[in-house]
Amino acid sequence: MTRVGSSVLSDRPGRAERFAWRAKIRANLTLHLAYRIAVGVIGLAIVVVGVILLPLPGPGCVVVFLGIGVWASEFEWAKWLLRFVKEKVGNWTDWMGRQVWFVRTLIGLGIVFLVLAAFCVMLIFSGVLSVFQDVVAW
Repeated sequence: MTRVGSSVLSDRPGRAERFAWRAKIRANLTLHLAYRIAVGVIGLAIVVVGVILLPLPGPGCVVVFLGIGVWASEFEWAKWLLRFVKEKVGNWTDWMGRQVWFVRTLIGLGIVFLVLAAFCVMLIFSGVLSVFQDVVAW
């Protein structure tokens, strides 16, 4: 650490130094457009994978939010969307925390029911797995 006057400067690079490469990209209009297109395509690919994972057991929502986070690194509308979703999830979490155990249990069972229903719909449209053909008679 370096002491300058009454303030202490750390050896860690500041935000401006860490993102100097982005400033160089923004200085070149063609490169900036290509960078924005690349961020858009990569974010879209991540969101599409997340949407595909939504009905399956796994972290589909997390993957969708990760894709929106990639978009938010470059697009203002995605920053707004990410802040909005974070606020709503925070409100939901606060509300759930204020509920009695019975209400939380009912909501949890409802979510489990929705996941099982999505899994059943997936099995109906994709066909019953060969492992279950002897057990389930349609």
